[in-house]
Amino acid sequence: MADSSRVLQTAVVFLGVVAAVVLGWFLFVDVPDGNLARLVGVVLVVVAGALGARAAGRVASGMISDYDVAEVAVEGPITRDGGGSTIPPRPGGTPADDVVEQIERADEDGDAEALLLRLNTPGGEVVPSDDIRLAAERFDGPTVAYATDVCASGGYWIASGCDDIYAREGSIVGSIGVIGSRVNAKGMADKLGLEYERLAAGEYKDAGQSLKEMTEDEREYLQGIIDGYYEEFVERVTDGRELSDEQVRDTEARVYLGEDAKSIGLVDELATKREVEERLAADLGVEDVTVEEFEPERGVVERLRGGSRAVAYAFGAGVASAVAGDDATGADGFDFELR
Repeated sequence: MADSSRVLQTAVVFLGVVAAVVLGWFLFVDVPDGNLARLVGVVLVVVAGALGARAAGRVASGMISDYDVAEVAVEGPITRDGGGSTIPPRPGGTPADDVVEQIERADEDGDAEALLLRLNTPGGEVVPSDDIRLAAERFDGPTVAYATDVCASGGYWIASGCDDIYAREGSIVGSIGVIGSRVNAKGMADKLGLEYERLAAGEYKDAGQSLKEMTEDEREYLQGIIDGYYEEFVERVTDGRELSDEQVRDTEARVYLGEDAKSIGLVDELATKREVEERLAADLGVEDVTVEEFEPERGVVERLRGGSRAVAYAFGAGVASAVAGDDATGADGFDFELR
């Protein structure tokens, strides 16, 4: 199917070039008199041919599809903007809004008959993960999650919303759980002679603040939020995977290698990417499929910002880890994540 589409597309472009050259020759060479006019005419014919090729290429692309499966990648920690919550912000995470935009763009593209969601992520923030899952659920066509190295926590939250989940034998899958973390810097503050003074409205406004000891009431309050997220996670998986509540809870937030994940129903099949494409072809009723990878539409400014963020992280990571450790949290002191 892909080869025949390319041949047809090439033929349309060729005919467009021929038509443009013939028209250019008539207008700029055949009609004008004189050698100079003929020379200028030849140049204009070449220009007309190039413009014709470009126009014909656009027409051919609009008329003829050269792919039928849209591939969207979710890689690295999942956050709203891809910056992460470490100090300094760690580059390379998955900006959830970008992924949602790619899925929606694929859904609006009439050529994309199926969605292949490639997952290699340890998880991340709750709501951004759910946004990606909802976008995949809204896609009009078969949706397949393909776990490569790691599909854990927030990654599995997303995958469980797809029609099928495939993984490799060596893939790490699962971690159906939620974690809340804080850095307890009270001891260090005492040694440095720092004292926490509370200026807040509302009893639990500073719950989890790293410069003070957590009370039992605050611990119970924050644990309640984590439990609420966990209940939501379990519900998402039971609905998407047709597993019982007990089966999901029995995983106890453990991760599984591909074969074990398949045996307990977290994964449908073990397959390479090529085998996944073959099964998508069978679902679509075609001999084979052509996959087009959708990428975020970023301007020059955004690309430069990403590069500067990477430099800032490389410069400041050592300082941050020396002061607060590699798992430093932000100023709010408490993070909720699907990890």
